[in-house]
Amino acid sequence: MKKTGFLCWIKPVLILSFVCFFAFTATAQNYYPADIGNMWVFDSSDGAAQTTYTLEGPEIIDGQEHVLLKITTEELATGVSETDQYFLTVGSESIKLHSTTIEHSLATITADFPTPATFFPLQLVLGDKWQIAADAKAKLIVGEPIDGKSVTNLEVIGFEDVVTPAGTFQNCAKVQLDLVLTATGGFLNLDINQTTYQWFAPDIGPIQYQDSDGLIFSLISSNLLTVPEEPETVEEDAMSELSPEEDTNITEEDVTSEPSPEEDPIPESTPEEDTAPEPVPYDVTGDGVVNILDLTFVAARFGEPDTDADVTGDGTVNILDLVLVAQNFSN
Repeated sequence: MKKTGFLCWIKPVLILSFVCFFAFTATAQNYYPADIGNMWVFDSSDGAAQTTYTLEGPEIIDGQEHVLLKITTEELATGVSETDQYFLTVGSESIKLHSTTIEHSLATITADFPTPATFFPLQLVLGDKWQIAADAKAKLIVGEPIDGKSVTNLEVIGFEDVVTPAGTFQNCAKVQLDLVLTATGGFLNLDINQTTYQWFAPDIGPIQYQDSDGLIFSLISSNLLTVPEEPETVEEDAMSELSPEEDTNITEEDVTSEPSPEEDPIPESTPEEDTAPEPVPYDVTGDGVVNILDLTFVAARFGEPDTDADVTGDGTVNILDLVLVAQNFSN
């Protein structure tokens, strides 16, 4: 009896630990998807400029593959543009910065990082802070290059819902960037001290930023946004099934008209055909068995109002739904 009682007590604990692991995995979100080919396009709120982020590559530098992030800002009235380049590698926890080239109206600024700096953590929480510091070299429009120092302090200062022309994004991380850039030499005394803000949506990446003058750039398009396909109408489905020869002889009225009395009626299904298998409780995938696939299905929708995964019917997918599915695994 003691052994049986112990097993009855330990089983729910093991199940709870198991489902908590899946819940944690499912809710981990990437705030900067860095796959080659990703692109984000932003329009300024005054309609004067457009900025495009693109991830290109791979670029081979010193035998190592790097992802090239290009940030191009164009003045729409004049067509004048500036492009900043960041050479990155992507790890399991963060994006690392190896070198950068930044175009400025007075100079082109370059910086190398012998020890790669954290460009961006993939997961963010409120209060996260990191710094990008480097010895920089400024090449003037005229004259000799001069040395300088660049320090950027970044901090996650909040989470907000953001409305853009590309859509409304929830739980966006707001990051404050404080940049100090100094370079002195010859006739140039370059001293930049500015604060900007960027917003990042989970699994989408950058969706809005505010420059040092307070101008807002908002996302208008990205390859990471899915556009739902419009369903075909009944008439379109019927017409698409016709051969080219049949299509030339049949009108839309023919497609929608009722069958004539001479035509054979469609046979009714037998009771055996109408009988569907009894649904299995907690089988959210509908494959007739409650197993790890059902648990993964529910965990992937953790925190969402998904009616298919909300087996308790309380309006939200939470730990109770996970526990119920896990406790009802099929033998």
